[in-house]
Amino acid sequence: MSSSSLHIIVIGGGIGGLCLAQGLKGAGVSVAVYERNPTPTDWLRGYRIHIDAVGSRSLHECLPPVLWEAFLATAGRSSAGFGFITEQLKDLLVVSEARLAGKDANPVNGQYPVSRIALRHLLLAGLDDVVHFDKTFERYELQPEGKVTAFFSDGSSATGDVLVGADGANSRVCKQYLPQTRRIETDALAVGGKLMLTPETRAWLPQPLRTRMNIVMPPKKYFMFNAVFDHTYASRDELSGVGSNLQAAGLDPELLFADTSNYILWAFIAHVNAYPAGTQELTGLPLQKQVLQMIKGWHPDLRRLVSDSDPANVAPLRLKSSVPIEPWESSRVTVLGDALHNMTPVGGLGANMALRDASSLASTLAAVQRGEVQLLPGIHDYEAGMIKHGFDAVRETLGNTRRATADSRLERGAARTWFRLCSAVPFFKQKMFGTHEPE
Repeated sequence: MSSSSLHIIVIGGGIGGLCLAQGLKGAGVSVAVYERNPTPTDWLRGYRIHIDAVGSRSLHECLPPVLWEAFLATAGRSSAGFGFITEQLKDLLVVSEARLAGKDANPVNGQYPVSRIALRHLLLAGLDDVVHFDKTFERYELQPEGKVTAFFSDGSSATGDVLVGADGANSRVCKQYLPQTRRIETDALAVGGKLMLTPETRAWLPQPLRTRMNIVMPPKKYFMFNAVFDHTYASRDELSGVGSNLQAAGLDPELLFADTSNYILWAFIAHVNAYPAGTQELTGLPLQKQVLQMIKGWHPDLRRLVSDSDPANVAPLRLKSSVPIEPWESSRVTVLGDALHNMTPVGGLGANMALRDASSLASTLAAVQRGEVQLLPGIHDYEAGMIKHGFDAVRETLGNTRRATADSRLERGAARTWFRLCSAVPFFKQKMFGTHEPE
């Protein structure tokens, strides 16, 4: 089968779009990314994220070796596992990091808390001639000769063989291409904040809160999650071995130190009807006080986790989720990540699914360029996998969200009993998490 040269247009320079661009460039496939933000730094903000084994493998497959080494050096150390606890800080079930990772010590299959800022700097490295900023996508047209043209608000356009919508939950590409897609509000309202880790806060924080991720399960109605991001950046000594190579790859190593603060992220989630009227319009201190009122009677350290957080970082978020759709006839337009399968953050799967899509699509398009598969059948196979894995994750996170906010003392009591049973009986823990504790 003969090979042919491709040019790929990517709309959106988020984590998924940039990972795709890295994978395509590494495979010798021509690619151009069009990002609506005016500069590389306008979008570098937000909480840190957890990269699981799926996301880690995807990054490894798409990044050049020097950037993969920098990712490992920049990523934070793994937490001390995952805990299910009561509102009085009593352990129901603790799953060690070793059990979560299994017996596989390969860093490619690891789990990493990462700085969103550092990760985006890594993904932008070496793409100066690929990423075009201040380009707001408006629409596309399929051309008779088998090309696709994207049009931008500044009057410019770009033509390629494939157009990929990686433009997030409000994707304009998806709205035009798949108008049947829907994204709905769930019944859950989350309030998030962060407590900075300082010598003073470390002194009073109990070990479970400052060393691992936890789900707090009171008898009914509410749900709280916390994740610790401690030492989630590389030291200059750790990067010394790859520093010169990073510069050769197009990355200033100093950019990896732009986000070096350590903190505990917390999220309080409840059914929207459990909050007083008007809560969604609150921010800052009034919203913080509302959460404290709702967790009155919880352990003092959990309340202090909320009360000692900077009110400026406390904000509400109505959780939304995409509605699964049936497969469609594949064309030279496709999508990835949140553009199709946006999901609630309960479970931390969204970014990892976007990375998975990016890796899969990069591999597919590289195979097309090598002449190993035809373009449309290749895109069809990619989309079949994306629909399955993406919407499986949507259903999982939506189910987690509904269970977390269910106003049923019986249902919550049964869950708490099950976790205690798993903690007491290794057989049930093995069944639940699929692996023995490594020796």
